[in-house]
Amino acid sequence: MNLIILKQLAILSVFAGVILGLITVIPYVSLFSFMILILCVSAFILAYLKQNDLIGIISIREGCIYGAIIGFVSFTAFAVVYTPISMLLGWLIPSYSQGFLRFFLNSFGSFVVMMLLMILMGGISALFNGFSGLVTAYVYEIITGQKKENDQNSNFDFQIK
Repeated sequence: MNLIILKQLAILSVFAGVILGLITVIPYVSLFSFMILILCVSAFILAYLKQNDLIGIISIREGCIYGAIIGFVSFTAFAVVYTPISMLLGWLIPSYSQGFLRFFLNSFGSFVVMMLLMILMGGISALFNGFSGLVTAYVYEIITGQKKENDQNSNFDFQIK
């Protein structure tokens, strides 16, 4: 793994998570932005990186790994931004329908449950975005016709007879 690519992925993922966290507060676009976050934000970030030549040829395996990293980091940033804003709006505006998170801060146990739910949703986002990154890398491989060779597994000092 290249650390520069991982830093770029983390920065872009945090940026995407914060932007989608701010957009999801708006009631009429919340479902659409949340589905983009959960399902395909990694495809957009990988396409942006490929379009600007910030990453080279990536294998399908790397696309899956990068997608999972993007999914988890972006959902974590989303949760850090969206949760306090939603709670605040739920307390200030009683008719705000997305303010269900205000019920989670009544006790420490409900706060722990909320944190566990966010980690679980981050894992689900990593799973779906890993698949989305895999598909993105596969599509780029088909379009360009270039396949990254794995040199790690081809160098052996022994032969199996």
